[in-house]
Amino acid sequence: MRALAWFLLLAAGFVPAAAYAAASPERIALVLDLDGAIGPAGADYVARGIAKARAQGAALVVLRIDTPGGLDTSMREIIRDILAAPLPVVCYVSPSGARAASAGTYILYACHVAAMAPGTNLGAATPVALGMPMPGDDRPKSDGKADGERPRDPMTAKVINDAIAYIRALAQLRERNADWAEQAVRTGASLSAQDAAAQRVVDLVARSLDELLRQIDGRQVTVADQQLVLRTADLAVRVLEVDWRTRLLAAVTNPNVALILLMIGIYGLIFEFMSPGAVLPGTLGAISLLVGLYALAALPTNHAGLGLLVLGIVLMVAEAFKPSMGILGVGGAIAFVLGAAILVDPDIPGFQVSRPMLYGTAAASLGFVLLILRLAVSSRRRKVVSGREQMIGSVARVQDWSAGAGHVLAQGERWRAVSGTPLAPGQNARVIALDGLTLHVEPDDSSGR
Repeated sequence: MRALAWFLLLAAGFVPAAAYAAASPERIALVLDLDGAIGPAGADYVARGIAKARAQGAALVVLRIDTPGGLDTSMREIIRDILAAPLPVVCYVSPSGARAASAGTYILYACHVAAMAPGTNLGAATPVALGMPMPGDDRPKSDGKADGERPRDPMTAKVINDAIAYIRALAQLRERNADWAEQAVRTGASLSAQDAAAQRVVDLVARSLDELLRQIDGRQVTVADQQLVLRTADLAVRVLEVDWRTRLLAAVTNPNVALILLMIGIYGLIFEFMSPGAVLPGTLGAISLLVGLYALAALPTNHAGLGLLVLGIVLMVAEAFKPSMGILGVGGAIAFVLGAAILVDPDIPGFQVSRPMLYGTAAASLGFVLLILRLAVSSRRRKVVSGREQMIGSVARVQDWSAGAGHVLAQGERWRAVSGTPLAPGQNARVIALDGLTLHVEPDDSSGR
């Protein structure tokens, strides 16, 4: 009995400890996948991912990227979130064959730890939307300097110098190679994973995510002005999947989808105005137009392209309400297509308006104009079915007649009528003219009494 009592006491002492161990929170590394062109959807995904990592008590965030670049505004939003993050953010260019080009290079420099998988590359961080000379274009200028070392005009020089200062500041903050970062912006230089590690552009090369966590274990980083030693060897890895909101935002901010939404909105409103009370075209048109305008607000749109789009819309609407035998409609279609072609800078990776989309837009616009022309021509050829002109040629029945005048029933209405030919009540007469409220009639030879 005494042995049993000791056993029960020991068991009672160990149960709370076991329960406490089971209830202790699991230490995790939250992985965010930034794949494809960097835009508003990616910036929103990273911001919410860092916030969720903090709420879940994650030890660090791993930003796994494979990107050709993207929008400058979205890139800067991501970098601001990384710099303000309350926990370490590790950038990992993965898998093999991936790249962190253009905007991806800036993001990599901003992270607390930068790593690459074998077979990846980074660089080419020149703002290509500015029309900068291509790397390797070393034709001498009049001052003897290469084009790749000196921008062609003052405006380009300002933007390039701003980009250089920005990436150098990030490099100095993370104690990485600032000189190479400048060359990546100025001349579009690129590096492979091994060369990047050798030149202190990245901190390490890791073949897998598990190897990355093992290599950075014990590394010291600065987070929110505090020194922190990473303990990552035993972290559990969790991937934050892209949700419907991010997918929807990515789809909406695609220039091709935005253009389709604008067209649906425009034509929906046109059909609603042409047939008041239809409701469905107007509702869908208004929703599509507002979503399309939101997408344009989020994208780096060209004001000239936007102006041509608006002009094209106005001209096509004018053609719908005041047909000009195609002059306004064709001009509007041309303006709309030209505006769509230059709406978004074609040099920004992942945000080009595709040629098939342009051709489809042109075909739809011209088809709309041809439809209006066909309706206008057919309406001119049709017999008039309402108004004053519709009375001419119609058949009326004589109700009473005396001394060359009387009353007739025409189209369900009683009219005063006159005629140079004697008529009799019940006889059919044909209307040949209309004088005020008096009909001029004659006997209808096609039918008798």
